[in-house]
Amino acid sequence: MSQGSTLIGDIALPTVLAITGIVSLIVLGLAVVALTQRRSRSYLLITMALGTLAGRTLVGGLAMEGMVTVVFHHLLEHALDGVMAILLLAAVYYARTTERPNPTINEQDS
Repeated sequence: MSQGSTLIGDIALPTVLAITGIVSLIVLGLAVVALTQRRSRSYLLITMALGTLAGRTLVGGLAMEGMVTVVFHHLLEHALDGVMAILLLAAVYYARTTERPNPTINEQDS
């Protein structure tokens, strides 16, 4: 194994996975807080889409530890990409077709 692959396999990859795992969990936590405040289907769909980021990191960690094969790792990650895209498109579609913003104070007075 060359010096470059040792650096990537032993240091860089675990570091990147740890950082992305922490960041994706923070972002997911913020999405859950927003969901509890807004309680709308669009926020639920976005929260689920952001959950796929945490799922991708988990799959990467499992592959790094040899718990899933490289082929299965790629299959799962691409499937999660597709799920994320579908959830985001559904959130935008739902928000544009069914959810309406609350009227402002001036509109209520008319």
